[in-house]
Amino acid sequence: MLDAGPTEEALLEVNNIEVIYNHVILVLKGVSLAVPKGGITALLGGNGAGKTTTLKAISNLLKSERGEVTKGNIRYHGERVQDLAPSDVVKKGVIQVMEGRHCFEHLTVEENLLTGAYTRNAGRGDIEADLDLVYSYFPRLKERRKSQAGYTSGGEQQMTAIGRALMSRPETILLDEPSMGLAPQLVEEIFNIVKSLNENEGATFLLAEQNTNVALRFAHYGYILESGRVVMDGPADDLRENPDVKEFYLGMSEEGRKSFRDVRSYRRRKRWLS
Repeated sequence: MLDAGPTEEALLEVNNIEVIYNHVILVLKGVSLAVPKGGITALLGGNGAGKTTTLKAISNLLKSERGEVTKGNIRYHGERVQDLAPSDVVKKGVIQVMEGRHCFEHLTVEENLLTGAYTRNAGRGDIEADLDLVYSYFPRLKERRKSQAGYTSGGEQQMTAIGRALMSRPETILLDEPSMGLAPQLVEEIFNIVKSLNENEGATFLLAEQNTNVALRFAHYGYILESGRVVMDGPADDLRENPDVKEFYLGMSEEGRKSFRDVRSYRRRKRWLS
């Protein structure tokens, strides 16, 4: 398995960033991470840890929510990108699949997919070839291509959102909570498609995910966020075997299975932030 860690040459670098909302609320507190080309990097942590804010800082979507990067820098291919417009970040090859899927509900599945190609000056033949590629990974979307997206299932909407991102021919995909609200079988299906896109198309992924167990099975490297800080990082296989991760995020300990709610948060902070 690829050890896609900070020692590899980074495609995307987040260097000691702080993010503040409304000029007063400090959300990220010196977050640093590296995403190597061709890797699947997981950004892990509970609700409110700062995962989505990190992705939005990279794709430059914070301003619409009155947020801003106040310290540090974000580089892609070594170039500072945090001052670019979101559309220019997409043109650089970075696209975000938002949490909650956010399909255009009144459009058909295929019309949703086609919106992903609007950032490119592509001919009809190229777009049709890209559609065929998306349908090869998501055959269910081909079956539902004429259906109104708002009437498809949650899993189909998640597939549509990822397929729409692929239509922009991205180099790097920021995937926010792909398992949210989906049945375990569909979660497995989505992550297997992510793995196939990574292996066959060379797509680089940075995925934010609360489902630590499934994320660490498919990722090469992981970062764990808590209260806006990176508290642990390492190769995915190492994190899966780490006693703290087992106890606090996989529900396992040397004494057996534990509920995460039974573990007091100050114990986590003391162990990881000391």
